Amino acid sequence: MKSSLQGSKKLGKFLFYAGNIVIGLIFVSPLIWMISASLKPEAKIFANMNSIATFFPVDPSLDNYFEVFRRINMANVFKNTLLYIGLILLFDLIVNSICGYALAKFSFKGRRLMLSFVAALMVLPMEALLLPLYIEMAQLGWVNTTRALVIPFIAKCFSIYMFYNFFSGVPNELLEAASIDGANPISTFFKIVMPISKTVYATVFILDFVAHWNDFMWPFLVMTGAETRTIQLAVQSFFSTSPVHYSAIMAALVVSAIPMIVMFVFMQKYYVEGIASSGIKG
Repeated sequence: MKSSLQGSKKLGKFLFYAGNIVIGLIFVSPLIWMISASLKPEAKIFANMNSIATFFPVDPSLDNYFEVFRRINMANVFKNTLLYIGLILLFDLIVNSICGYALAKFSFKGRRLMLSFVAALMVLPMEALLLPLYIEMAQLGWVNTTRALVIPFIAKCFSIYMFYNFFSGVPNELLEAASIDGANPISTFFKIVMPISKTVYATVFILDFVAHWNDFMWPFLVMTGAETRTIQLAVQSFFSTSPVHYSAIMAALVVSAIPMIVMFVFMQKYYVEGIASSGIKG
């Protein structure tokens, strides 16, 4: 009886892990195919699409990657993208965490109304704001400048709500002890609360990085110069510049995906912990 029970547990564990592996392969199969296609010549990129052989390039070559770097100043593109994303993340993590902390730990008139307002704005799609936001940038003369990419996205309702949920779980006794020791609210936040909130900061960092790294529409509207284009605009240029080589497009997509893959590899632990600790509570 005992041996059969152990056998059932082993079989259940095997099926669980086997199922997870299969599901994982299904989810990453587009990425694997993209990498495979980037190593193929143009004539063979869509060959064997009905077979598993499509994931294994014959005589792989890096010629497509060389073409990408010949047609695009990738160093300048990465510099532009990382500069504006870095500025957004810097201000986002500071400004929105302070807002979330204030809503979670301070009592003031209109607090509940403000929190409801933040929650309501979370469901407003970005597409509804694009036109009025672009008109505002044009009237300010900020089109084709980094300010148009950064300033409209410093304050984010979703980030504020993430920080609010996390800071609501910070014990008030910890803040009271800091106050008794003579710490003012500002020093309490920066010296005590921030150091114990790495997971939520990492979560907001990852979500914002991915969102802005993949953003195409807004940079397309406000960045019109070739020297100021971001990574997604650079990838899109392969579709509008002759000759259109899908193998080179796949190579450009692989290059554009590398920073996100590296970030997830090193920060996935904090991401999972942050989602678990600061996710929206039911």
